Formats: sequence, structure tokens, C-alpha cells
Amino acid sequence: MDKIKMITPLVEMDGDEMTRIIWQMIKDELILPFVDLKTEYYDLGLPNREATKDQVTKDAAAANAKYGVAVKCATITPNSGRMTEYNLTQMWKSPNGTIRTHLDGTVFRAPILVNGISPVIPAWQKPITIARHAYADIYKAVDATANPGDVLKLTSVAADGSVTEKTVYEFECPGVMLSQYNKDTSIENFARACFNYALDTCQDLWFSAKDTIIQSYDGRFRDIFQNLYDTEYKQKFEAKGLEYVYTLIDDAVARCIRSKGGFIWALKNYDGDVMSDMVSAAFGSLAMMTSVLVNPKGVYEYEAAHGTVTRHYYRYLKGEETSTNPMATIFAWSGALHKRGEKDSLPELMAFADKLEAASLTVIQSGIMTGDLAAMYTGGDAKAVTTKEFIIEIKNVLSKAL
Repeated sequence: MDKIKMITPLVEMDGDEMTRIIWQMIKDELILPFVDLKTEYYDLGLPNREATKDQVTKDAAAANAKYGVAVKCATITPNSGRMTEYNLTQMWKSPNGTIRTHLDGTVFRAPILVNGISPVIPAWQKPITIARHAYADIYKAVDATANPGDVLKLTSVAADGSVTEKTVYEFECPGVMLSQYNKDTSIENFARACFNYALDTCQDLWFSAKDTIIQSYDGRFRDIFQNLYDTEYKQKFEAKGLEYVYTLIDDAVARCIRSKGGFIWALKNYDGDVMSDMVSAAFGSLAMMTSVLVNPKGVYEYEAAHGTVTRHYYRYLKGEETSTNPMATIFAWSGALHKRGEKDSLPELMAFADKLEAASLTVIQSGIMTGDLAAMYTGGDAKAVTTKEFIIEIKNVLSKAL
């Protein structure tokens, strides 16, 4: 068969460790044999971020804004251990945080549902979509250590030069301190994205924060959501029989566990990071979660929501075979290719993306899967295979479908 043509390139952001290995496998076996792939490539692996002083991440974000669709591999956000391991000159910020700040979008994460893999929480009958604010908060925070006698103050300087100052804490012993911020325009974009996505998918929308404790900060999120709902979205929601709910995050966690699913749960940046892992694990596996960043201008970035699978990578370096689940990364590629086809009016590319996802699900439902899924599969006898074997099985099914 002739390869499926593309017009506009995808922005391809390569990553780190085991996911980088899987990234290449997916391209070699599932995409390049069938698609005349066009990408603008950026290496966001930690060694290259160090070599470019993280300029490559900024360049990739700018390219994403230019071309409209990107696909991103999982990347390392370094800690002190990684500083030594990779001989870094500084602890580079999260690439995801840098890209999200540049695009100012909302991350929607939803589990990949497969027949034969039941949610750990029996009440959940429908998927739960996490809508994660993708701007600032702890991902753009400034932190530091404190010495005994240090005084932490929150100081703001107004446009007219007037100064407001609040004492946060006087340290009697060593400690740590942190400052973070957000802005109304980004919060409003987040709220609009959530309301619009709820209307498009006909799902109830929850938003949760902790305004009883962080009264000004989280209260701002609460008020912006409520004002938009009351003035622009209430009638639209009621016309479709949908509900918008604000509740404290601890209450939302309890309600979520008791729910049947089938709703969108909007959360601040870090809260969304944590809860998306909880939801994905409860639905099957951390590697069974789709993730797409959408900004107000219609720019999309598809990624795997999990980490770089460091433990498997160290085994891979020893020459051992691994059974790492590639599903989230496959769906990142399929999501990006489908959106690129949609934007460029290429139905063949869109159809290919759909068939790639269908082939992946078919293989699992036939009883062939990676080890993380085999342990919870209830659809019959499960055969745990290596990552490469799993991808080859998908390729065989996909080839027949094409």
C-alpha cells in the first residue's frame, strides 16, 4: 500500500529513558511503515536540555504554537539525585511546565477503557476525565531554604510604587519556603475550556479546590468559575440536563470514590497531576491514560501522562527484556495524528489513527498484553509479553485492518 500522506508536520518532542526507547519502537513498527511521517523534531531528553541550557524546550513550545499539533514523549524533571546522575549544571524545570506556561492551556486526561480490565473501584461504570489547569502554581514556583533567624515576607509592589508587605514566618530553626502565583486570564481560560468540554461531551463538571484554607488564592479560582457559570454557561448546562458543582477537594475525593464516573473533574495544576494518577491506576494502569493539552487558540499537545519508567530503563541497559506498557504513548501518537488529519482535512490520516487505537485494544482484548495488565485481566487467559512483542502484535492487527 502507498503510505498515507501528510501536509503539515507534527512537532515531535522526544524524551527520556524507557519511554524514549518505546517512542522509537512505536515509530519504527506502527507509524513509519504506513505513514509518510512529517515531523519537526526536538530532543527534550535531559542530556540535550543540559547541552542547550533548556533552550530546546522553549523552541519546542514555540513550534507547537506555530504548527498547532505536537506529540510529546515522557521526560525527566530532575531532582538532586538526577543532578549527580546526569552531571547537570542546574536543576532544570519541568519541560511540561515550560510548555504549559507557553501555551496556557488545559490538560484533559481520561482512562483508556478495555474490555476485561475492570476498575479497582467497583462503583465506577464510566470514565472520569481529569481537567488539569496547566499554568503556573508550583510548576513556576520559587523555593529556597531558610536559616534560623530568617524572616519570610510576602511583598508586592503596585504600579504606582506603593508596597504591601506581610510577614509569613520568622524562622527559629532551619526550614524551607515557597512562593507561587497564578493570573485571572489563565484561570478564566481554564474555566472556559472546562465548561466548553463538558458541553461538547455532555458530562457534568466538578471543580474542587481548598478555598477554606487558601482563601484568596483558591477563592479566586472558585469565584471565576462561578461567575462564568452564572453569566454564560448556566442556561446551556440546564438545557442539556448537566450540572456544575464546586466542592472542597477533600469532599470531592470522597464523592468521586462513591460515584459511577462519567464526569469531568477540574483541578488546579498539582491537584490534577496527583488525581490523574489515582484515576488512571484505579481504571487499570498508569500507562492507560490519555493526555492532551488544549489552549484557547486551538493548539494541541498530546503526551503520555506517566513518567519515564526508570526502573525498566535500568533493566534495559543491562540487556534485559522489559514488559513496559506503551499504550499511553501509542495513544499520544494516534491522538496527534488524528488531530493533524482533522486540521489538514486528511480523512485517511484520521482513519489510520482510529485503526491504530482499535488494533491496540483488540490485541489486549485477545488476551495478549504487558505484565501490568495481565495481573488484572478478567477476560480469560492473559499472556504477558515483552514491549516489543506487544507492539509487533499490534502491527499485525493494524496491517490487516489497513
